[in-house]
Amino acid sequence: MAGTSRPPQTADVFDEAVRGTCDDASLCKRYAISVGYWKDPYIEYFVRQPKERKAPEISRGYYARVQGVSNLLEAFLKKTECNCQIINLGAGMDTLFWKLKDENLLPRKYFEVDFPSIVARKIHNIKAKPPLSKPIMESHSGESLLIDAHSLDSSRYAIIGADLRDLPKLEEHLKKCNMDPHLPTVLVAECVLIYLTQEHSAGLLKWAAGIFPSAMFINYEQVNMADRFGQIMIENLQSRQCNLIGVEHCRSLETQKDRFLQNGWETATAIDMVKVYASLPPTDVKRIEALEFLDEKELLEQLMQHYCLCWATKDSCNLGLTEITL
Repeated sequence: MAGTSRPPQTADVFDEAVRGTCDDASLCKRYAISVGYWKDPYIEYFVRQPKERKAPEISRGYYARVQGVSNLLEAFLKKTECNCQIINLGAGMDTLFWKLKDENLLPRKYFEVDFPSIVARKIHNIKAKPPLSKPIMESHSGESLLIDAHSLDSSRYAIIGADLRDLPKLEEHLKKCNMDPHLPTVLVAECVLIYLTQEHSAGLLKWAAGIFPSAMFINYEQVNMADRFGQIMIENLQSRQCNLIGVEHCRSLETQKDRFLQNGWETATAIDMVKVYASLPPTDVKRIEALEFLDEKELLEQLMQHYCLCWATKDSCNLGLTEITL
């Protein structure tokens, strides 16, 4: 792992544990979708149905996360009239490209970045399953689609196997797939920065602020990690060899915002998931709360106090990005 003093074998174990979080998140989403929290007809092609039930508070938390990120993204797409690009960092088995295509909200180009081994799995599924490959082909124009084991590039969708700690290579891969730095760009990271050292996450945010004149960064991540509940979360992940090496930025909503403001972003907003949940339409909340009985509402509240949505903007083209809110 470049730029850290961890011995090579430890870095490999750490990276493997981080890759494992992709499967955890995918299974939790698949379960919540199967219960009816939200609709996603594509996830079944990437993720098997989990054998065991997930706790209702986990599903409600994922519901708030998915809705919150979607609402910010759609606000950005509206402001830019889809004349923009999306870069989903650490995308895992995310199905957002297919959802946006169905809703006629595709940006000019949608990029996904993840570890090469995760990308290889995703590409394998796309190639093997027509419901996934067909929408990519339908939105593709021009020359033949480029695809190999660790990358896929079509005119509207690209998946790149890359390491977010190696920015020159990341930029090279993105430009090879026709990323346009002059287009308004929204970057999305969900529980990604916390697995980077402070040096690497600062580098990534500074790079993004430097390369895109008009941009928004949406970050979903842990927060308030200095208290006892946060400590237990850290210890649980440590027991699985998964160290939250970037946890220092997750001490509070202020530290979440500060890292953006210190690395070239003009505005930053951060709210915990309790507030995100409260911002959702009451009819939706009523519907999902009727799906499963929740015994201990305090636990849900505690969980949601320890996750947040943070979004930062820079808007040299005066697109009104600073007005975006939940």
